[in-house]
Amino acid sequence: MCGIAGQYCLDGGAPDNDLLAAMAGRLAHRGPDGEGMRICGSTGLVHRRLAIIDLTDEGAQPMTNEDGTLWLVLNGEIYNYIELRDELLAKGHRFHSRSDTEVVLHAYEEWGEGCLSRFNGMWAFALWDGKKEQLFCARDRLGIKPFYHTQAGGSFLFASEIKALLSHPDTGRKPDDLMLGTFLAWGVLDHSARTMFNGISQLLPAHYLVVDAGGPKQPVRYWDAKVNPEIHGRTPDADIAARLLNLLRDATRIHLRSDVAVGTCLSGGIDSSTLTVLINDIIQKDAPASIGSRQKTFSAVFADKRFDESRYIDEIVQATGVDARRVEPSAGQLWDDIDHLVWIQDEPFGSLSIYAQYCVMRLARENVKVVLDGQGADELLAGYIAYQGTYLGTLARSFRWLTAVRELAGSMSRHGGFFRSALGQLRERKTRRGLLSCKAETVMRYNGSLDQVLHRELTATNLPSLLHYEDRNSMAFSIESRVPFLDYRFVEYVAALPLDQKIRHGITKTSLRRAIKGIVPEAIRCRMDKMGFVTPEQVWMREDLRPFVLEVLSSDSFRNRPYWDAGAVIRDYLAFLDQKSPYSPEIWRIVNTELWLRQFFDQRPAPATTV
Repeated sequence: MCGIAGQYCLDGGAPDNDLLAAMAGRLAHRGPDGEGMRICGSTGLVHRRLAIIDLTDEGAQPMTNEDGTLWLVLNGEIYNYIELRDELLAKGHRFHSRSDTEVVLHAYEEWGEGCLSRFNGMWAFALWDGKKEQLFCARDRLGIKPFYHTQAGGSFLFASEIKALLSHPDTGRKPDDLMLGTFLAWGVLDHSARTMFNGISQLLPAHYLVVDAGGPKQPVRYWDAKVNPEIHGRTPDADIAARLLNLLRDATRIHLRSDVAVGTCLSGGIDSSTLTVLINDIIQKDAPASIGSRQKTFSAVFADKRFDESRYIDEIVQATGVDARRVEPSAGQLWDDIDHLVWIQDEPFGSLSIYAQYCVMRLARENVKVVLDGQGADELLAGYIAYQGTYLGTLARSFRWLTAVRELAGSMSRHGGFFRSALGQLRERKTRRGLLSCKAETVMRYNGSLDQVLHRELTATNLPSLLHYEDRNSMAFSIESRVPFLDYRFVEYVAALPLDQKIRHGITKTSLRRAIKGIVPEAIRCRMDKMGFVTPEQVWMREDLRPFVLEVLSSDSFRNRPYWDAGAVIRDYLAFLDQKSPYSPEIWRIVNTELWLRQFFDQRPAPATTV
């Protein structure tokens, strides 16, 4: 796990050592264990190392093959590197390290771009192929690891984070107004190749990109998740549950491969609780050295019981005997951390829920270098309650009237309060979009059939942004975060299941709940609410954060932005404070965007001019 960056001089010139060093410096938090640089003619590669597998100097990057024709910088982990290494050894390849990075080099030698389909893991890498005189860049199937790029001064530049690309004075000087407007209106980011920085793009998940002296070619998609549109299937529920559990258990097993200490993020929800229990079982059977005799878990808790999941965390602690560590985020601490949080995230973020995750990662840093997390299960298994409205529409359009009536009854009996409040939230959010004065794409997350929505959520409208937040929050504290639910074998299997294995009788994640019966405590397995690492955002915005928010909204910079009607925003916030209007996330998004604009644009020095 690392930070990577580089420069390819398209005009054949020499890379700028100072620029490369500056980009590496902006990524120091991603790799405090070492730094490397390699110049290959017109290409320069830099690497910041977080040593996880093969802690010796042999695992350092940039890494080359035997004849020096290939040079690689890799951010991520290839979990099946042991099996691939054995296969490549049988084919005659020779290795000088025990690292997964060297496996990528030899896999590219053996299979070319086809190597990507053989990797099971998370990765973003750039590989200089001296024979072809081209840069081969690739990102993992789900986009767990980031890869950003731009062109400036006759060069192709890439990096793990946008802030590293800003080391070049001509990059990202203005916001991308359409992307920013879309975020303000709909709360989405990472849904396209464009970013909120004008001229800076991301390589999309499951794509590779070839760059030669003529510039970057059209990115190529090498994988896609195929979500099954069928309502019912023929495979017995018990068989599906058994297969699902076996796949998840094996995914968890290989995600524990590490030469350093590994812990677990435990929110108290179904997903993180399932991982915690599976890891405990693996410890007892295999006793991996990376875990030790007791698993360490890290959780966020709150004094306000409406947002606290301590009772569920306690259930898991009692069932497993884990070494549980907890942190209680506060609004006062948030405002102390806000500049760093805005800086580390690169782009504005949609809610304060990520602050709880930020605090959990900071806590974990004191004990481990790797954590496992339950990200991805909701998008795969239709875990968000809002998906049930989409499912009802899908059933109605396919004339499944009896199933639709049954699902409606189940949804209303279990989630009636959610649907009643959701109607009010939809009205409020539409009203607050009227506060904006910028252009925006229309993003209707829940429109279409359930299979279409789940595919979109997995690849564009939801999961990519959650992975963005998790990568930045973890790497801010030099922590590698791993997500076993996004093992591609598990993803492909679950995506191919019929829809009633995801929602049935108003119950979310039905096949997972069935698979973990008798394994996870019933109080958690049968939970119908959905929290995760949340914060008391509405309470904080009305009480503790009130003076800070009012100061932001009253500033000259806020009044002069072209993205909103500042006077209307202030009046709307005052109405919320007076309890004349309900809260919705648009309030935070506007405040957060102002803080982001100040840090990345207002405070950025102007580029030097030549006389």
